Amino acid sequence: MQTIKSFRDLLVWQKSMDLAESCYRVAQRLPQREQMVMGYQLRKSSVSLPSNIAEGFCRHSTAFYIQHLWTAHASGGELETQLELGTRLDLVKPHDAEILVADAQEVGRMINGLVRSLERASSTR
Repeated sequence: MQTIKSFRDLLVWQKSMDLAESCYRVAQRLPQREQMVMGYQLRKSSVSLPSNIAEGFCRHSTAFYIQHLWTAHASGGELETQLELGTRLDLVKPHDAEILVADAQEVGRMINGLVRSLERASSTR
């Protein structure tokens, strides 16, 4: 089993970075009139996922780490909502939204698993 030395070693962080990058690319394709609102919201919620995973890891406290993981998880819900709205308003292509939502849900499941693992480890101490 690999030792985790940095948040960069976490698969969940790596996948959330890929998701944020993809969301930035979709946001860049939005009409100019939507860059300030929808574009900003897509970028903000997507970058919040890896940012909170990294920040929680760097807190060196299981309780704070878990708190930041739940914040990241909530940002995934925000992102899914923004993608749904973007699709309903014909701002985001349905195919793009489907892929990004599936990726966000995968990251969410990974966050859930990481939280369960951290809770188990902290309860056995």
